[in-house]
Amino acid sequence: MAEEGQVINCHSLQAWNEQFRQGTDSKKLVVVDFTASWCGPYRFIAPFLAELAKKLPAVTFLKVDVDELESVAKEWNVEAMPTFIFLKEGKLVDKIVGAKKDDLQQTIAKHLNTT
Repeated sequence: MAEEGQVINCHSLQAWNEQFRQGTDSKKLVVVDFTASWCGPYRFIAPFLAELAKKLPAVTFLKVDVDELESVAKEWNVEAMPTFIFLKEGKLVDKIVGAKKDDLQQTIAKHLNTT
């Protein structure tokens, strides 16, 4: 698994499957950022996400470009960017659509405090 404290980019289906499996096995909260290189709001939220990854090593942060991994985006019903999904043990526990810093922080805190 990639180093803690950073956002892990999944550029291939193989990378996504590996990170998804490791996240499921670790029982850690996994936050997946579905975005696109052309997404304006993503450029706003990306530095904030990187900062959260540094502050919260107990959370795995993944980034998926919807243009690179369209099948993964469809599988998780992603229709707008950015969309953040929150997974625990491979199961969807929450979802946020939009670059909403406060919502992102509150949702992470909520799911970090549950087992």
